[in-house]
Amino acid sequence: MRRASAPSSAETKQRGPAQGGAPAGRSARRPPGAAAARARAAAPTAAARSAPARARPSTPPQATFAELRALHPDAHCELDHRSAFELLVATVLSAQTTDVLVNKVTPHLFGAYPDARALAGAEPAEVAALLRRLGMGMFNQKARNIVGLARGLIERHGGEVPRTLAEFVKLPGVGRKTANVVLGVAFGAPEGVVVDTHVQRLAQRLGWTKSDKPEQIERDLGALFPQRDRDMVSHTLVFHGRRICFARKPACGGCGISDACPSAFRAENVGRKPPRPPRRRDAQP
Repeated sequence: MRRASAPSSAETKQRGPAQGGAPAGRSARRPPGAAAARARAAAPTAAARSAPARARPSTPPQATFAELRALHPDAHCELDHRSAFELLVATVLSAQTTDVLVNKVTPHLFGAYPDARALAGAEPAEVAALLRRLGMGMFNQKARNIVGLARGLIERHGGEVPRTLAEFVKLPGVGRKTANVVLGVAFGAPEGVVVDTHVQRLAQRLGWTKSDKPEQIERDLGALFPQRDRDMVSHTLVFHGRRICFARKPACGGCGISDACPSAFRAENVGRKPPRPPRRRDAQP
């Protein structure tokens, strides 16, 4: 601690003898700048005002999820569909594209092929041509997948959509993610949590997983949440990722769960794929 310097003779003369203190009815004169120093100490600094709130220690995932549900009560699957079959096809088409584009494509697609039997009877090339005209990327591969899964539905399930994960993943172009979307949304019985890029990013930022592998993230989330919550966990994280917790510039300042997030105000460094290294140019002779 810094020791106070001794008063000068001029200051002593102004204040009077040390043993007498300040004259009655008058306050002791303070050193120049003392009031300003006290004001600076009392006022929060700019750094203090902008300092992020620290996350509550060990906030239970269920409590954080409840807060997220309150923030996004409208969270739902944004793929338009009228049946489990339409949802299955739309989910396959949504790979590496937006739900908005899929919702523009599917009315035309289902207008031409309204059910599994109609789609199973189509040639992949003609379906690919339709997808291409409607602006769908990867149209050849996606056409083969949806025609193949329609034929699988006819051959193995009489045209009906199966209700188990094991049966789903045997269909062309259908993996665990697609299967759990349909099982959760259409039948209310997901066998796991749908892990897309938003779910993966937020699960890492919230400290619910340390993995960057979708299969392990699904297991970690499945251990935290009962089956009844798994469908909504996915939809809620997707909504939060699209509206608040963006990949590049997460809006931590406006996030309703920043006090429970261990990555708050540094989240842009968590849950993102590392940038690709620049391509090396061949040395010029």
